Amino acid sequence: MKKVVIALAGNPNSGKTTLFNALTGATAHVGNWPGVTVEKRTGIFKGYKNETVEIVDLPGIYSLSPYTPEEVITRNFILEEKPDCIINVIDATNLERNLYMTSQLLEMDIPLVLAFNMIDIVNDNHVQLDIKGMEKLLNVPIIPVSALRNSHLNDLVLKAIEESKKVKTPSYSWASDTKIKKIIEEAISIYSKEKIDNPTFHAIKALEGDEIEKEKNSKLFSQVCKLVKSSDDFEVESANLRYEYITKNITSLKKEEKTKISEKLTKSDKIDKVLTNKWAAIPILVLIMFLVFHLVFSENLFFIGSIAGAIKGEDPFSGYGGLISIGDYHPFEDLFYSSSGINSPGVILTNFVNGITGMITQGFRLLFETTSSPEWVSGLICDGILGGVFAVIGFLPQILFLFMFFAILEDSGYMARVAFVLDRIFRKFGVSGRAFIPMIMGYGCAVPAIINTRTLSSDKERIKTIRAIPLFVCGAKLPILVACCGCIASVFNLQSDLIALSIYVIAFATAVISVIVMNNTTMKEDVPPFIMELPSYHLPMAKSLLIHIWDKAKHFLKKASTIILTSTIIVWLLSHLTWSWEYVSEEDISLSILASLGMFIQPLFTPLGFGYQISREFGWTYTVATINGIVAKENVISTLNVIASSLPSTFIGNLDVGNENGIDALIAMYESTNISLGGIYSFIAFNVLTIPCFATLATSKAELPNKKYFINSIFFWLGVSYFVSMSLYLTIDFIWPIGIILPLVIGSVAFLYFYNKKNNLKIEE
Repeated sequence: MKKVVIALAGNPNSGKTTLFNALTGATAHVGNWPGVTVEKRTGIFKGYKNETVEIVDLPGIYSLSPYTPEEVITRNFILEEKPDCIINVIDATNLERNLYMTSQLLEMDIPLVLAFNMIDIVNDNHVQLDIKGMEKLLNVPIIPVSALRNSHLNDLVLKAIEESKKVKTPSYSWASDTKIKKIIEEAISIYSKEKIDNPTFHAIKALEGDEIEKEKNSKLFSQVCKLVKSSDDFEVESANLRYEYITKNITSLKKEEKTKISEKLTKSDKIDKVLTNKWAAIPILVLIMFLVFHLVFSENLFFIGSIAGAIKGEDPFSGYGGLISIGDYHPFEDLFYSSSGINSPGVILTNFVNGITGMITQGFRLLFETTSSPEWVSGLICDGILGGVFAVIGFLPQILFLFMFFAILEDSGYMARVAFVLDRIFRKFGVSGRAFIPMIMGYGCAVPAIINTRTLSSDKERIKTIRAIPLFVCGAKLPILVACCGCIASVFNLQSDLIALSIYVIAFATAVISVIVMNNTTMKEDVPPFIMELPSYHLPMAKSLLIHIWDKAKHFLKKASTIILTSTIIVWLLSHLTWSWEYVSEEDISLSILASLGMFIQPLFTPLGFGYQISREFGWTYTVATINGIVAKENVISTLNVIASSLPSTFIGNLDVGNENGIDALIAMYESTNISLGGIYSFIAFNVLTIPCFATLATSKAELPNKKYFINSIFFWLGVSYFVSMSLYLTIDFIWPIGIILPLVIGSVAFLYFYNKKNNLKIEE
């Protein structure tokens, strides 16, 4: 059966990817900022049985000129892959802007159909379009559709299949000037003599001085360029003529009902008066982000627990563990609420999933106990294999819940406004407003955040953002903050919330400073212009949200679970085997391969406060926990918990070292190692800022341009975390090193300033 290939091409925010999802049911991400579809996506249209119809979703672009990677991808696919037909997706609410690229597509020999998308919004705005007149003017079929509401989509594809069987005549009607038309005809004849495919398109690109055309057809390019005095002048003039032709002719075929000036404002305009207001935009953004993370991660929903506690003078809530019990294990304890307060929806879902996985693990433990299985079998299955799989599944509800909120914000059109509002601020740091989206997602999980750097327009901007994202405090790092800050509050009588807040501030400041330094050294560049059109606000469709969430869930499970599962098994084996391959239980974990490696590496952390200056017998625990945290950040506290359980009773006392929050385990470790306040603070900072987890590393490797940048990024994270942690340790415990660190930082800033000033002078000369 013959296959018909139909390519979707259009401007960003024209609804192209929404149309692709509706036609194929595939899992492409629907977004509302430019360049979301960096890679082409394919799917099969199910509504036509005579032939196999493959739909290809191309990057959203404004023109076919080689200014961005997205434009090159789209252009190369059309010219080299030669689809049977192109569906040019047009935002019908903004025809003048969208039809510019249409004028370029009309110059090709490939059959073309225009999809006037968002026609429902056009009708709601009381605008009438003369579709028949426009078809006659452009000499191409036009189908009004609404991708969001699945309106007339079958008609669109059937028309594209019909057009794919016809021969298309290239058109350049915009060249109304006789002189320019004559030049174009001469250029076309030069290309036609050499039997080049799409001669009209190539000829006009040569006249415009197109770099890709110069590289691929250098001989013909040189001949054509002789027809004009300046290619730059011709490019500017042709662009003006295209816009003049579109505006003059389309305006006459579009009629708007006469309304009062106040009624001309659309719903989106009225909403934007508030959401993009100069003074209100940032506070509203902060409030929305707070609500998102609060609903996903908070264990004290809307601070009800704190308010009730202040009124009653005691903990008003306590967990309930009697619903289901397996021995002394209560899988759904603290499901809906705990001593902290009422759980957020994200925490409830996570607790429920963890309760299910906990029951499975506990069931296997009881099975191994009743069958008198060897201890290593129970450990490998329950702690190694199941522990690795369930470590991933346990955080999946919160991650997907976060994805859902971000999908709603994206699909509604709000995220495009966020990028627009923050562009002015972020530009000063060396990245555009688009970098905000993946950075803020880094507070939830670095994996999807790094994937979303595909929306950025240059490799350098992507590299800077990818390196900054793991510096944020993601959800997996929260157990480290909870345990360590609780320990500091108990041992040193300090406020744990202030300690946690300071870590967030330090992490954010480190990320911003890192971007600034990179932008002034190895990643120096002029921030690419951020040009975009704000889409109209609309309610997201449930189908699109479900497709988005399923896509993210599948991607997360596929990439993260394999890495974490493998690494967890390896770590378990290393922590339960000696160099002579003898099995050791948790009580003798200090004899394991992992312990000996920890003792060997421990001196490296001496400048950070948890090296040789603390107990040699158990001090290696912090080193092992840190290394294990590279596998998954959740492992840091779980490792300390395991080792703390084997400490002598003189250190443990009445502490509950098996408590999930890890605070008592940290207190026990403090008692056994005599680590200082600066050492614990440094330990937190290092684990927050250092090399991210394996899942993030794998994602970074896939998204960075090449292996060299990936290796350099690892050294970057290691160097930044080491310097910041060392500075914190020395400053907190000794104070006097401020006299060295501060001049060093000031000197570095001064060096960067004069270095850049000197380079700028050279460029001007």
